[in-house]
Amino acid sequence: MSPSREAPEDQVDTSDVGGLAEVIPDPLLPVWRRIELIQEFRRTHSDTYVTALEILTAIALAVGYGWWVLLYFAGGGVSL
Repeated sequence: MSPSREAPEDQVDTSDVGGLAEVIPDPLLPVWRRIELIQEFRRTHSDTYVTALEILTAIALAVGYGWWVLLYFAGGGVSL
């Protein structure tokens, strides 16, 4: 056992640690850059992004429900 009582993660210098770009092969770097841009956008605009997606989902569900109600009440002539 080591004489130091520090936690293992405290013994490692993590001040200059990069992302996965260090291990991504060169041919895949353009794809990785696009993924990094998307992640940066999500970190920057996460609240607005989630709110917009919630609104779009609510609209889609409301339209679908309205369509179902219309077919249920107005489409009564079809029998199987």
